[in-house]
Amino acid sequence: MDTRDMILICKALSDTNRLEIVRMLSDGEKCGCKILDKFDITQPTLSHHMKILVDCGLVNNRKEGKWHYYSLNKKIIKEASSFVEDLGR
Repeated sequence: MDTRDMILICKALSDTNRLEIVRMLSDGEKCGCKILDKFDITQPTLSHHMKILVDCGLVNNRKEGKWHYYSLNKKIIKEASSFVEDLGR
């Protein structure tokens, strides 16, 4: 993971809604409708947040029919964690 990738991840996590979405996904894959139920935001706003999380690589997206399902990209989470650990050395 290079510095630019980490910057995108940090920017994505700097929003409280996106950080909470990542926390929700730590319990496993969720349908976008279930994520939306937990927030006082519109569907287009959720789509914007999810696009940012998917584009930076933190979240995987799969479509099943008309529903979108989201899960954490554990490989990227592990790489980001290693990147942060390396900063402390």
